[in-house]
Amino acid sequence: MEHQTQQEPASPEVRARIQASFERQGLMGHLGARIVHIAPGRVHIALPSRPEVTQQHGYFHAGATSAIADSAGGYAAFTLFPEDTSVLTVEYKINLLAPAAGEHIEAVGTVLKSGRTLTVCQLEVFGVQDDRRTLVATGQQTLIRVNTSER
Repeated sequence: MEHQTQQEPASPEVRARIQASFERQGLMGHLGARIVHIAPGRVHIALPSRPEVTQQHGYFHAGATSAIADSAGGYAAFTLFPEDTSVLTVEYKINLLAPAAGEHIEAVGTVLKSGRTLTVCQLEVFGVQDDRRTLVATGQQTLIRVNTSER
């Protein structure tokens, strides 16, 4: 999967479906997050630094870090799902490795295994300052594919 996701872009239809769903997420809009990369099985979400997403020491808040990681993984999975489906997180675990600092943080969700019902993703979050990227969080996530025609 890794080789494929780095080489081929998502189709325009998939990119439009992902972006439209992302724009309906109130939390991502509230935080100021934006999708910066969409490929089959891989999505990157960036969150600019500003006081509203930091904690008392000036680092990005763990809640903001976790939220964009969760969404990046969910949308990575969603890139591989059929058109008449949606995605929901079943569970995820995040390990915070270092204080999240920089001009922005970037979450990368990568599909490890896509199944008919459950999909597992790797989550990574990087602090980005100029050209330097520092891994600040890593995790794993399980998602469920939901048939939207049955809802």
